[in-house]
Amino acid sequence: MVTTGKVIGYDGKNLIVIPDKSIDKEMIYKHVNSVEIRLNDGRTITNDQRRKAYATIRDIADYCGHSPEYLKEWFKYDYIVNTGGKYFSLSDCSVTTAREYINHLIEFCLRWGVSIKNESLINRTDDIDTYLYMCLLYRKCAVCGRPADVHHVTGSKIGMGGNRETAHHLGRSAIALCREHHNAAHAGEKKFFEDNHIYGIKLDERLCKQLRLKI
Repeated sequence: MVTTGKVIGYDGKNLIVIPDKSIDKEMIYKHVNSVEIRLNDGRTITNDQRRKAYATIRDIADYCGHSPEYLKEWFKYDYIVNTGGKYFSLSDCSVTTAREYINHLIEFCLRWGVSIKNESLINRTDDIDTYLYMCLLYRKCAVCGRPADVHHVTGSKIGMGGNRETAHHLGRSAIALCREHHNAAHAGEKKFFEDNHIYGIKLDERLCKQLRLKI
């Protein structure tokens, strides 16, 4: 179940929220003891977010042959089905909804290898953590989008003589890089990361299973 609510109190630790509709069934009969919190600060979609969304939709349209207007609506409803949210407009939705909708578009591109014109997908995202996670999930280079290897960043590398098949990867920091950018990272990781505004993220169980890395 997804619902909205009004925040009436916060003391730095405890958050008090009044739901906009009854949640008795879930709380009493389903014994719900955790929630997902999405904070809405009242800000609406920015011009830059709108540009990123429409540019990505046009690239997907060129890839699959459907019209951009059709795809814009199709991806809206696909996003709504996956999140349980409400219908929204790219003219006045919240910055959070815009960010997550763009993530939804980018994930489609990474999953299906959609070619992006004139720029890297990293310049389309508003959520670099999620983008880097998805690049690992679909083994696509975080810099250029080509098929990628898993690069363990400094401090998380498998030691000299270590066996990648038997070493544990859970909790190590990594990033997805194509062979060219993988070699560039080995030649000077710190500068390469700074120049491309990227970094390693910690491998969780989902990533380890998807990438067939020992947990």
